[in-house]
Amino acid sequence: MIITESCSNSESRSKRRIYFQQRRLEMLSFYKDSLERRIAAVRASIKVLQDQIERDKN
Repeated sequence: MIITESCSNSESRSKRRIYFQQRRLEMLSFYKDSLERRIAAVRASIKVLQDQIERDKN
């Protein structure tokens, strides 16, 4: 009986660890997506500004 209790605790710890790793991965993926959107916005702003500078030179 003691063996099954320790096995189930070990199994439940393993499942919890996997769960938290998956949650961490989801969170990091969310951060990455958010940063990629911000980078795209900054790149677009830079491009527009460069185009405006070129246009004003002419």
